Order: sequence, then C-alpha cells, then structure tokens
Amino acid sequence: MRTFLCGLCAAVVVTAGGVGGAAESAESATPAPRVNVRSWLSGVWQREWLEERGSRSSTLDVHYLQTPLFFGDVRIPRDRPNLSHASSFADLSDQELHALAQQRGFAGHTTLVGTTATWHHEVDFQPPEGDQDVGRLELLPARRMREHGLDGSYTESWKSVTDGGGRFLVVQTERDGRPQRLLVVAGDYFVFVRNRIKDLPTARSLDALIASTHPSRAQLIEYLDCDFSFGRVRGGSIPWKIQRSTLPWREGHRLELVDEIKVITEGNRVAKQVCGIGRPRPHVMTCTRSQRCFRPIA
Repeated sequence: MRTFLCGLCAAVVVTAGGVGGAAESAESATPAPRVNVRSWLSGVWQREWLEERGSRSSTLDVHYLQTPLFFGDVRIPRDRPNLSHASSFADLSDQELHALAQQRGFAGHTTLVGTTATWHHEVDFQPPEGDQDVGRLELLPARRMREHGLDGSYTESWKSVTDGGGRFLVVQTERDGRPQRLLVVAGDYFVFVRNRIKDLPTARSLDALIASTHPSRAQLIEYLDCDFSFGRVRGGSIPWKIQRSTLPWREGHRLELVDEIKVITEGNRVAKQVCGIGRPRPHVMTCTRSQRCFRPIA
C-alpha cells in the first residue's frame, strides 16, 4: 500500500470524532519528490464544453481533481436516468444497466512536459483503448484553461473550482501490484475510486465490449462494478458526502473509507494508520512536519 500527502504537510483528515483539518505548514522549502505538475494545474476543475469537428457539446457532468501528482476524473452523463429507486445493481433493469455503460472515469498520475500533459490511467471505468491520454494545456485568465488534442481533433474548456489551498491528500492501496482503491483530496473536494475485480479487455468502449461479448447479466454487472465518486469533505450536508458516482445509489451518502483512517500525532510526527485496506494487517505511514510527502514504512 502507498499513501502520500502531497504539497504542504497539510490535509483534511478524519479523526475518531469526525472530520478535522491538519493545517500545519511544512517548515522545509525542499521540493517534494515525484511532484510532476505545475502548481496552477493542481486543484479541482469542471469542464464547460467539448468541441469536436467544429461542434460544441456539454453532455457530461465532468469533475477533474488534480493533486501535485495524482488525479481523479469522474464523468456522468447529464441525461442518465433517475435511478434513485435503486440500492444496488439488483434493483436495476437490463436497460438501466446498459445506461450505466455510458459513464466514464479514470484515475492515476499526471506528468507535464512544457505545456503537454499526460494522464497515466491506473484505473479506468471504460475499457483500455491502447492510446495515451495526452493534451496540450493553455492557461487562460480568471483560472480557466483549454485542453487541446495534439492532433487538433478536440478542444475542452475548463474552469477552476478551487486550487485546493495547498491541501492535498492521496491514499492509494494495491493488491499484488494492482490498484485497488484510491482517494485523492484537494481542499474540500475528493474523488474516490474502487477498482473492479478484473481488468476489462481492450475495446473502444463498454458499449463495444458488450456488443462483442454478449455478456450474461452477471457478467455485465462485473463490467460495471467500478466505483468513481466525487464529493465534498465538509461542504455537503454531511461530512465526506458523495455527490456524483458511477454507482448511483452511493450519491448522498458518506464515503465509508474515511472511517478506516486513523490519525495519530506524536510530538512533531504525524502518523496515519489505514486498517484493513489492501492488506490483511494495519500499515502505518509517518512523516515529520518538515517533510512534504508520506511514504510507507515497513
């Protein structure tokens, strides 16, 4: 398991009594290791529109959260059916299951060379296509930016929701080298990802995969059982409230992962103990306030 606290040694954390903020600043000016993006890109962004072949559209509700290294991106169709009656896949009709295949989400780490960004997908809601996710970024006034396809095939317009205030938290768990769960936090916003049990085979889309494999209902649910959730740490009606999710019945509920994180302070050391995640035993991460990233200790 890997856990990182990127940026300043500060983050929104969970204690036994609820949500709190660890607002101590790092004392050292030493650059953080593995920080690969410029500070202006870190934070939360919302897509305004997508332009392809001269036509603009905004059919997806897109939330992109970027820390100094890791990112999470959740994309829910604006016309997704109302599924408030469902509490699990079992409550959905076959037609409603197929509607979930239109959703998108991806998470991993970001590298930036000049103005060219590469988003390295470690978990993806849609099947892998085999192509890299690369775009040229153009920073605009008023905390806006444009993303351009390197071949000129698309342009996306983005507006900043928050720069995160220098508060970024990443908790990533792996099993046998495969990403299992990922929590990325920027200021008051979070993206949580839970991977599906098995990776999907390469295909143009979930629709294409379904059309080519003719899955049973159980197999289709396996395809769709991948959680990408976006929410607010304290800005919602409850702490860690999920606002949008690829599993619609999770919307409006509290993110349960935070109850598995215990924060311990010992003098000038801060420890995070994440129990039962990714490994059968607790794993403890520590850092001093002069350090800028958490690293696991054996």
